[in-house]
Amino acid sequence: MAKVYLVGAGPGDPELLTLKAHRLLRGAPVVLHDRLVDERILSLIRGKWVDVGKEEGESGVQEAIHRLLLRYAQAYPFVVRLKGGDPLVFGRGGEEALFLAAHGIGVEVVPGVSSVLATGLPLTHRGLSSGFAVVPGVLAGGAYPDLRPFAQVPTLVVLMGVKRRAWIAQELMRLGRSPEEPSVFVERATSPKERRLKADLREVAEGKVKVASPAVWVIGKVAEVFAEVGSARALAIEEVSP
Repeated sequence: MAKVYLVGAGPGDPELLTLKAHRLLRGAPVVLHDRLVDERILSLIRGKWVDVGKEEGESGVQEAIHRLLLRYAQAYPFVVRLKGGDPLVFGRGGEEALFLAAHGIGVEVVPGVSSVLATGLPLTHRGLSSGFAVVPGVLAGGAYPDLRPFAQVPTLVVLMGVKRRAWIAQELMRLGRSPEEPSVFVERATSPKERRLKADLREVAEGKVKVASPAVWVIGKVAEVFAEVGSARALAIEEVSP
């Protein structure tokens, strides 16, 4: 029976791939990958690879991806669907799994390190943050998220929020968060191009922070305490790498 592996590529660093993900990439006859998968990971693929990445707002493309997955699954003994981060965290992996299952295709999920967890900042810390929430900056069809359920969560992690960062900051302040609340944007976490930008909510709301996608935005007290710690850790790793 044909089988599709929904594989998480992690945030970028190839060394963060699971052993199973690495083995599947080396052995798969065909791999369908997302736009933001790191080139160092794509270089591991020995078989055919198909770029099915889509830009923000191209929601209709997902149906085409479903059809491609089905076509390749019917033609090969197994197929890898490679997604950035974890396939089930804002990766639409659940939709693909349901579609394939409805057409009699076996599905197995191979988890990956989500970008949510790759910033080097602790999302919980005793005395600073007793919990965290992950929210998207954009919903299906380009809709804006309802931030009310998350307004008072100690640590907020915003994905896909770079383009709407000013609106998100303004909305969070309107919902009661302090304009002085610290935050950190981490661009391209775990990659050689990683960059960190510290800013409070007021600065972001006023459009004073220049950020490039993809970036994870961490909002809360942990951002102030650990922003430099995470950066120093990444630098130290780079310095001792062979």
